[in-house]
Amino acid sequence: VEHLVLHEKHRGHESMHMEMFFILIATLVVAQILLVQWRKYYFQSYQTATLLGMWIVPVFLCLKLSWHRFLYVWSVFSVITGLMTYWATRKPLAGTTPRRVYTWFLLCYKMSYALGIAGYLVMMGALFGLSILFMVKPNVAMDFGLVLLFYGLYFGVVARDFAEVCSDKMASHIGYYTKTGMPTRKLDEGVCAVCGQPIVRQDEDEDGVSNGAEKVVVLNCAHS
Repeated sequence: VEHLVLHEKHRGHESMHMEMFFILIATLVVAQILLVQWRKYYFQSYQTATLLGMWIVPVFLCLKLSWHRFLYVWSVFSVITGLMTYWATRKPLAGTTPRRVYTWFLLCYKMSYALGIAGYLVMMGALFGLSILFMVKPNVAMDFGLVLLFYGLYFGVVARDFAEVCSDKMASHIGYYTKTGMPTRKLDEGVCAVCGQPIVRQDEDEDGVSNGAEKVVVLNCAHS
């Protein structure tokens, strides 16, 4: 009887459900088109909005769901990244700032890459039953792999966007690069375009021992 009453109550809702489905599909298509156009014509505001959204929105979700582990990792990442961003936006730019910023975001890239690969391998191992060899239940291994994969993707994307912002700011402050107009400085030979300090090339003696200077990387465009 209750089953018949339930069917009678929801009679005629099939058409409404179909309309909701089409509305959802149309909304997704229109939203995607608007996002593409926004990124194409107003990239600066698009980058800022998406970066702030990816950086802040997960925090509210984790606070609501009491995922404290992510909040701890996010807090450490945010403090260090915020400090790097602060240094990169200062005028005048300190000569050691580019090295610090590059080192931090390179570390973030390597760690994110490693976490993503590790998460993928753990998930594949759980799917093929290899986790049982390590006395780990497949569902536990799958959850662990998803967490690693999420951490790698999330912090990798956020760190990449912050790195782009910092690199643009530093290049603009140094004076060799500007988005509009002509650069205010000319790059001399033997001067680092990143920090503005003289380049001391790394030489090796006959025994293969370095002289202590840093290694100079030459790009395809012949800049070093």
